[in-house]
Amino acid sequence: MKRKQWQGWGSDEQAEQHYLIQPRTLAGGGDVRHISEFLRASGWRDKSKTGGPLLMQSPDATIRVAYDPYVLPGGWAIHGKADGLNSEWSAHLGRQAPVEIVAGLTDALTRSRSAHAPNVWAPLQEQKWHTRLEGQGYKATSPDSTTWMQYHQGVDGSGMWWAGAQDKQGNGWTAHFTPNTPMHLVQAFSAELASPDPVMRPRGRVPMSAQIRTWSVSVKPSQLSAWQQARITAARAATWARNSARSTRPRTSARPYTSAGGARARR
Repeated sequence: MKRKQWQGWGSDEQAEQHYLIQPRTLAGGGDVRHISEFLRASGWRDKSKTGGPLLMQSPDATIRVAYDPYVLPGGWAIHGKADGLNSEWSAHLGRQAPVEIVAGLTDALTRSRSAHAPNVWAPLQEQKWHTRLEGQGYKATSPDSTTWMQYHQGVDGSGMWWAGAQDKQGNGWTAHFTPNTPMHLVQAFSAELASPDPVMRPRGRVPMSAQIRTWSVSVKPSQLSAWQQARITAARAATWARNSARSTRPRTSARPYTSAGGARARR
């Protein structure tokens, strides 16, 4: 029996013009579904109201990711409740922060924390960012001077992180993280901030900036769908693996003892 061809790969499918953009930090916000669909595939609940801002909640209801373009200045707000490991924390990223960079943080929310101590500066130094002491803090600037990340320590010993990007026309965005933000999340963000890989935007969504470089590419809708589906499939697979590991983990406490003549223990 001949396998039916998926309609999306038809020979009459028309390619659409897109653009690869560098540096990625000045590429504009992008499609928020890059983040929301990954979180949904990772078991997060969509708490958004119809026609309202995006609101995603973690399976244990301890973390919320929101995107609101309807208020000023608008953008992303990520909030974590206090738990046994961390105090309450939050991160705020501007509306023009590229979703690929925001996803560095939000994707990391779905993964187990690495046993290695996080180093926020390592991804920046690997990409030859210029680092220097600045007052009571430390600052790193991208080689083209469009993007920066800064740490400042207060008199009480707490540290605050800032980051952002801006072109010569004043277009850009900023991000800041409260002192209790887990460092592995800040490192995941800095890795995407420093990545030299371009990001793609459709025609009509390319920022007007003299400091970006663009390359025109022709992309079929089915190719875009396949790339998006690969990301979602990876999230589902990782979620399934984590849930399977939890269900097969050996019990650390013994079952309650029941005498032979007593009622059978409920399973």
